[in-house]
Amino acid sequence: MCRHVGYLGPARTLHSLMYEGEYSLEHQSYAPRMTQGNLLNADGFGAGWYHGEGRPVRFRRAGPIWADPSFREIAEVVETTCAVAAIRSATVGFPVDESCAQPFRTGEGAATGPRPGRFFSHNGKIEGFAGVEGKLRELAGDPGGLADARAPVDSAPLFALAARLWNEGRTLGEGLAEVVREVTALAPGRYNLLAADGTTLAATTWGDSLFVRERRHEAWRVEHATGAPIKGSPRLGELWISSEPLDDDPAWTPVPDRSLVTADLTSGVRVTPL
Repeated sequence: MCRHVGYLGPARTLHSLMYEGEYSLEHQSYAPRMTQGNLLNADGFGAGWYHGEGRPVRFRRAGPIWADPSFREIAEVVETTCAVAAIRSATVGFPVDESCAQPFRTGEGAATGPRPGRFFSHNGKIEGFAGVEGKLRELAGDPGGLADARAPVDSAPLFALAARLWNEGRTLGEGLAEVVREVTALAPGRYNLLAADGTTLAATTWGDSLFVRERRHEAWRVEHATGAPIKGSPRLGELWISSEPLDDDPAWTPVPDRSLVTADLTSGVRVTPL
């Protein structure tokens, strides 16, 4: 049920995040290795990234990622330091429509502005959604001008609830964890969530696969007395969260089911039970 990937680190192209690697997100759209209950993720795709001073920009389509050569070309020249990208396999009963493609987005201002922009993706499904939709929307409250919260798909009220919790002051990870606790008390399902705010990534595992990767970069300094370069301790350089490994790099680490993942470039990856 869908696949997603999040990235935080030095600027890199969207093409490198979505198309590169033996098992890239594009590859997972037609040949996923670990997905639950479907063979294709061809019912839409999207990417959300931070531009310039942190403006959250998004591109979504209702068709398969492999059928959009124009986006592939654009992705080769768009660079970002933080992004969320997703491909969709529509659950029976929900339309194949651009409004259902993720990531969803809160706000349009910079990540640190008065209307902070955050991205949200749900990999999974709510079992018996019709029976709990009303309660979920009641928990989420009035979404106001949050158009994605009204999308005709089961992920929408989860996003609306997360947005409400973030607006009330929950951190990125706290918001996702509370959403999972609330929805699992109402209905079984698969609730792998992923979010970004420009400086932090957060994700949950509940019923589907998830992997994290930390990459460290060599650090150098100059000896003042001699001017000679001196190699220091490697520093944390890149963080990745993905439904499946994008390549055969042994640094990909599986996340236990029913876990919360939070990650930033200061503290690295932290995994706690839900």
